Order: sequence, then structure tokens, then C-alpha cells
Amino acid sequence: MAGGAAKQQLSVTEFAAGWRTADKLRCLLGHVRYQDLAAGLSGGVISTLVLHPLDLLRIRFAVSDGLHMRPQYDGLVDCMRSIWRLEGMRGLYQGVTPNMWGAGTSWGLYFLFYNAIKAYTQEGRATELGALEHLMSAAEASILTLCLTNPLWVTKTRLVLQYNTDPDRKQYKGMMDALIKIYQSEGLPGLYRGFLPGLLGTSQAALQFTTYEALKREFNSYKHNPSDTLLCPWEYITMAAMSKMCAVAATYPYQVVRTRLQDQHNNYSGLMDVVTRTWSNEGATGFYKGMVPNLLRVLPACCITFLVYENVSRLLLDQYK
Repeated sequence: MAGGAAKQQLSVTEFAAGWRTADKLRCLLGHVRYQDLAAGLSGGVISTLVLHPLDLLRIRFAVSDGLHMRPQYDGLVDCMRSIWRLEGMRGLYQGVTPNMWGAGTSWGLYFLFYNAIKAYTQEGRATELGALEHLMSAAEASILTLCLTNPLWVTKTRLVLQYNTDPDRKQYKGMMDALIKIYQSEGLPGLYRGFLPGLLGTSQAALQFTTYEALKREFNSYKHNPSDTLLCPWEYITMAAMSKMCAVAATYPYQVVRTRLQDQHNNYSGLMDVVTRTWSNEGATGFYKGMVPNLLRVLPACCITFLVYENVSRLLLDQYK
């Protein structure tokens, strides 16, 4: 009898825990604003269309370890000229389709999750969220977004690394063809290559958004304005650029590791194998390959994304008030 009562009590406890979880999920979903999804998607797609060639250069330099037969470039200008000479504008925009899908979806989902988690955490509180709470909200949003978009980033990397000098350079005909072939030959793990360093890389978005929120809050405080006061475009651009520079400088090596894991021309057994071999063959500088084109890309990309997001979000919110 006692055992039956204990089991019944346990079942009631489990039911209550499940009910609380479902209730929290419903509450969280109540803070979802689809305007954030649309605004973030718009910003991601526009910035990618403008700046994809620099992302292509960043990836090609990031995998250049000097040990494998692949095109070698003397610098950014030489790389761009070589690609233009061999493949024209099409070559510079190789892999742009999954990049647009990945960037648009990632930014859209990120803003959607981030603002919903922030609003849920803020609910019922008179005080503003602290830096740690902004950091946690950003990290949670990044992880959720990565879980949904990693296959698109693998596809983008594979398409960008199809060199014109390869005999089998047409291994993938496009985004859908690449997704299907990667799944057929490597299964689900193939579509989630680089996922672990990607998780480590969520710290970049977390640092970026925490810094961005802090800059907006401090600026409005300095101007004696409410914390949610809308700023002018140049103020958003400046804060977005400053927050992105801080985040990239602190976390860039994960991008090199992630890209090398996703490279179809190399075969690493895992995260530690990439780190060990990169350090052994190239030293610390190996983890910063492609940093220059990355900075040239991410700063304007971040500014464009945030500027488009803030304005599209404001326009949609005004329409649906």
C-alpha cells in the first residue's frame, strides 16, 4: 500500500512538473512577435546579398592550411581577381542561396527567440534585465537558432569550397542537391558537422547582443531618455559595429574550426583533431585565417542587418498596433 501511495504521489508530482513546463511554454509563446521574424529575415537577406563575396573569401582563407591541393592566393585582391578571372561574378556568389537562407532564417529566428525570451524573463518585474540576463537570453536564442539552421551552413561551406580547378567541382549543383547528397552519403551527422564549435560560437552572439543592449541603455541614460527610446539610424549603426567588433575579436577562432570541420576536402575526426592539427601545422595564426575579410564583411553586415531590423520592426509594429 505504501509503495502504491508513493508511486501515486510520484505520478502526481510528475504531472504537476509537466503542467508547469507546458504553462511556461505557453507563456513564452505568448511573447512571440512575428514582426521580429520578418524584420530579422529581411536584414539577414539584404546584408548577405550585398556582402556574400567577402564571406566567400573568408571561408577560402580559413581552410587554407598549405597542406592540401587547393588554389593559393597572395591576398584579398589576388583572391578576388583570380575568382573573377576564372568564374566571373557567378564565382564570387557561389553558395549565395544557402547563405541567404541561412542568414535570413538565423537572424529572423534569433530576433524572434531573443525578444520572446527577454519579454518572458521581464514579465511581472518592475526593474530592467541585468547584463547576465541579457547574456543568457542571447545564448539561449543562439542555441535554438543553431539547432534549426546548421544544415544550411554546412551546405553553404560545401558550395563555396567547390573550386573551379577541381575535376569534380560540380559535385553539388545547388543548395537542395547538396542537402540531399550530404544526407545520403553522410547521414544526419554530415548535416550537423561543425555543430559543437557552433555551440561555442553562440558566445559571439551572446556577447554581441549583451554589448549592444548595454550601449543602447547607457546612451539613453546619458541622454536622460527612457531605456526603450528609439534612436536614429547612425546611432544604431555605431552601436551595432562596436558590439560586433568586440564579439568577433573575442571568438573568431571557432569560425575557423567550424569551417574546417565542414570542408569536404579535408577529413578531421572531430573538434580536438582540428584544434591539434591547426596548432601543430600553423600555430596560433592558423586560428585567425580569414580574419581580415571577415571583419570587412561582418561590420557592414551587422550594421545593415540591425538597421533594417530596427526600421522594419518599427514599421510592422506601427501597422499592427
